[in-house]
Amino acid sequence: MIRRAMNRPQLRRRRETPLGWSLAAMLTPVLLSGCSAALLDTKGTIGHANRTILIDSLAIMLAIVIPTILATFAFAWWFRAGNRKATYLPDWEFSGRIEMIVWAIPTMTIVLLGGVTWISAHQLDPAQPIASDTAAIDIQVVSLDWKWLFIYPEHRVASVNELVVPAGRPLHFMLTSSSVMNTFFVPQLGSMIYTMNGMQTELYLQADAPGTFRGISGHYSGEGFSDMRFDVKALSAEDFARWVNKTREGKTTLDAASYTELAKQSINIPSSTYGTVERDLFTQIVSQKLAPGPGPELAREGISAKPEIKP
Repeated sequence: MIRRAMNRPQLRRRRETPLGWSLAAMLTPVLLSGCSAALLDTKGTIGHANRTILIDSLAIMLAIVIPTILATFAFAWWFRAGNRKATYLPDWEFSGRIEMIVWAIPTMTIVLLGGVTWISAHQLDPAQPIASDTAAIDIQVVSLDWKWLFIYPEHRVASVNELVVPAGRPLHFMLTSSSVMNTFFVPQLGSMIYTMNGMQTELYLQADAPGTFRGISGHYSGEGFSDMRFDVKALSAEDFARWVNKTREGKTTLDAASYTELAKQSINIPSSTYGTVERDLFTQIVSQKLAPGPGPELAREGISAKPEIKP
C-alpha cells in the first residue's frame, strides 16, 4: 500500500507533463502573434535589399542543412541494429570520393555566402547615395541620453523623438552622439548604423511610400535605453512641406543654450519641435565645441544624476 501511494504522484506528474507541453505549444503562436516582422515587412529601397540578402543567405544555408538532417535520419534508419541488409565494414577507414564530397559542399557554401556578402557589402555601403531623380534631403541626427534629436539644416527646423520625412525621396543622415555610443535603426527602412561622440557617420535610406514606422536604439546606453524610441512619419511632398511650415511657426529656438538643456538626462519625454535652429549647431556638437553630455556612468556614480522624468 505504501509503495502504491508513493507511486501515484509520480504517475500524475508523468501524465501532466505532456499536457503542459501541449498547452505551451498551442499558446506559443498566440503569444508570438504580436511580434513585429519588421525586417521582412520592409518599406524602403535599402530595406528591400537587406531582406533579399537575408532570404538568399537563408536559402543557401538550408540547401545544406535540410539534406544533412535528412541524411542523418536515413543513415540512422539504414544502419539500425535490425537491418541485416546494411553492410558492416569494420576495417573501412578512407574514401577519396566521400572526402571530396564532404569538403566540397561546405566549401561551395562558404564561397556562395562570401560572394553574396562581398557584393552586398559594397552595394549597400551606408555612405553610398541612393540612385534617384530627386535630390536627397539632409537630416542631422544626435543621440542623447535618452532621446533623439533630428535637425533639418535646409529648413532650419528640428524635432525631438519624431522623424518626419518625405516619402519617395532619398534621406541622407549625418549622425553623431552627445555622449556614449549608440545605434540608429529603423528596421522597416533598412540598415543600422552607430552614432559616436566626436565623430560623424553617414547613412542613406528611403521610405518608398507614406506611412509610420518605428525607430529604435539598438545599443544599450544606460538607464533610459528601453524608452529611447521614435516614430518615423513618411509624408507626401505636399504634407511634408506643410509640416515644415507649421514647425517654423513655433517660437522655440534650438541654440547652444537650449541644446545644453536638452542634452541633460531625461527619460520618456514627449515629441517636440523647434521652429528655428542655430546655424552650424550640428558642427559644434560633432567638434565638441559644445560639451558632451554627462553619460550614463554619472548616474551610477551619483554625480549629477537622476534622470529628469517628464510626462
